[in-house]
Amino acid sequence: MENLLRPLIVVGGSVVLTLVIGWATDFLLRKADERHHETPLWGLLRRGRIPYMLVLCAALLRGSYDEAELLPSRADGVGRTLTLVLIGSAAWLVIRIAAAIVETSYSRYASARAHRDPARVRRVRTQVTLIMRVVSAIVGVVAAATMLLTFPAFRAAGASLLASAGILGIVAGVAAQSTLSNMFAGFQIAFGDMVRIGDTVVVDGEWGTVEEITLTFLTVHTWDERRITMPVSYFTSKPFENWSRGTPQMTGIVFWHVDHSAPVEAMREKLRDILRECPAWDGRAYNLCVTDSTPSTMQVRALVTAKDADDIWTVRVAVREQMIGWLADEHPYALPRVNTADAILPPSRNGNGHRPSQDGVPAQQRRYHGNHSSGRPER
Repeated sequence: MENLLRPLIVVGGSVVLTLVIGWATDFLLRKADERHHETPLWGLLRRGRIPYMLVLCAALLRGSYDEAELLPSRADGVGRTLTLVLIGSAAWLVIRIAAAIVETSYSRYASARAHRDPARVRRVRTQVTLIMRVVSAIVGVVAAATMLLTFPAFRAAGASLLASAGILGIVAGVAAQSTLSNMFAGFQIAFGDMVRIGDTVVVDGEWGTVEEITLTFLTVHTWDERRITMPVSYFTSKPFENWSRGTPQMTGIVFWHVDHSAPVEAMREKLRDILRECPAWDGRAYNLCVTDSTPSTMQVRALVTAKDADDIWTVRVAVREQMIGWLADEHPYALPRVNTADAILPPSRNGNGHRPSQDGVPAQQRRYHGNHSSGRPER
């Protein structure tokens, strides 16, 4: 009877104690979160309750397993399994705690500077994201190495592994050259302020917003809901447009091809009226002028301004659409046309270079008549 009750008491007691401590800790964190609304730290720490309870349970079971005398023939295997669970859950808990602290610090910084310096906030967000990925990777590597060291075979092979580390490092460096270059490019992007999460960029002719930056790749969310994933080394080796660098204000261009008889001055006044009714126009400047001419049309260009890339797109499409509609309604002759009338050919000349006349008199002499003695031509 004692052999049956002892394992049940030890294992069940460890599980019950874990649940009680976990519930009490979560209750305290919830109360702290309700009391301190100015900081999200306590609410974020609650995300680590699962790894926290795993750490408690694994630690209690590992410490009391010898007293339970459960499966004595498998004691080494069970003990090593509990140790591995303890190491893995501890690493998971460290990552959650670090993420909560970093996210809380960023939230405070962003709330204080969101309106004054949004570009700086996006830069810090990019750096925080990459730092958390690096911390997670380091903790994961340390946890995996610690797990491996729990096996005697790996401890015995440690000396030979260290002896061959130089050769393996060279081989790994050559094999992972592209991966390493992307990793260093990720650090360069994060701390060199080249591109940030939330920036509006144009890459390979695609316009979109930077949605995610990792140590190896970058994701651009395009205007038509596509995601373009590119290696971060692209942004350190090739030129790209970043519309969010510096001030977000932008100047947009709208072109029209109209007939030569188009009323340019009236179009300039209509542009002013359109912009005054467009909420996206920031009121800084506008202009309209003729920039080119062809045998059939002339090119009219309008310059408009807006506070950011999204508004400049709205202003451009509104100006283009309303101007074409106004020309079609008020000045349809100004729209480009295709000439289909017969061409008027110049009159032919005779052999001596004079144009023939209808009454047999040379054309050069038809302009004279009346009193030829006066020598005065007809006016």
